[in-house]
Amino acid sequence: PLKIVESARARRMTLRIDSGGQGLRITVPPGLRRGEVDRFLERHQDWLEQRLAKVPTRPQVRPGIRIPVRGVPHRIVHEPSKRGTVTVSRDERGPLLIVHGDRIHLPRRLADFLKREAKKEIEKLVAKHTEALGKRAKAIRFKDTSSRWGSCTSEGNLSFSWRIMMAPSPVINYLVAHEVAHLK
Repeated sequence: PLKIVESARARRMTLRIDSGGQGLRITVPPGLRRGEVDRFLERHQDWLEQRLAKVPTRPQVRPGIRIPVRGVPHRIVHEPSKRGTVTVSRDERGPLLIVHGDRIHLPRRLADFLKREAKKEIEKLVAKHTEALGKRAKAIRFKDTSSRWGSCTSEGNLSFSWRIMMAPSPVINYLVAHEVAHLK
């Protein structure tokens, strides 16, 4: 789907493919006519088709695939007999994420698990780094951002992508330390 965003800061039209090739976003200056947008898209159709062909498809979350948690690949196992939770375990082939409940909810349950893990881990790291620097974060938020792992506002609000939980622990620690360093 095409999303047209009017921005007072835009001086020209910009075209962007959303992560995973799930949609197009065109940012336009205020008051631009739809006909101009259509002509812009026509002029850039070849570029767009080339870029869309290069966009990797998102892997389907299903039993048997591996997803990293703190940089360590965990194999997904579906266990329908228990109520909807995710447990971490291990077998002879390595770490496991056992997802309980109906299979249709498996992707959401994994995302919820990673969000909970991110909240626990990052809040602990923020506390450690703010204490070391003698600074204070006003709030810690978790988002599903497509272009940033973390940010710090001038008001002292820290935001992190919960997906950072797939990165190795030293990377998570570095990101948190970096954002905390921006606090005033």
